[in-house]
Amino acid sequence: MQKRILVVDDDSMNLVRTKMILGKYYDVLFAESGEEALDKLKKEKIDLVLLDIAMPKMSGIETLERMRKDSVETPVIFLTASGDEEDVLDAIRLKAVNYLKKPFRPEELMKRVAQELQKQ
Repeated sequence: MQKRILVVDDDSMNLVRTKMILGKYYDVLFAESGEEALDKLKKEKIDLVLLDIAMPKMSGIETLERMRKDSVETPVIFLTASGDEEDVLDAIRLKAVNYLKKPFRPEELMKRVAQELQKQ
């Protein structure tokens, strides 16, 4: 059975691009907000979350805080255009497994996703 990856990003072009990169090897689901991601995590078996930090209403950091508060231990790789050091520190504090700066190279995303899923 294919591993399931939830991609959370408010930019539909980023969702499509990520699906193009990962869709051949993984079952890729989308969420366009933190709220939608939390809902899908309750209803679906997800092996890995790719989470954008800068989103309206609920940021990726807030989404991960809610996941951890709800005892959702699904691994998270942050994808972000921000190079803000505070974001990196928050991601580490919340036990994100990795951090990838946008725009990323497709092979770098594949490598990091594969590395994390091999641990499971």
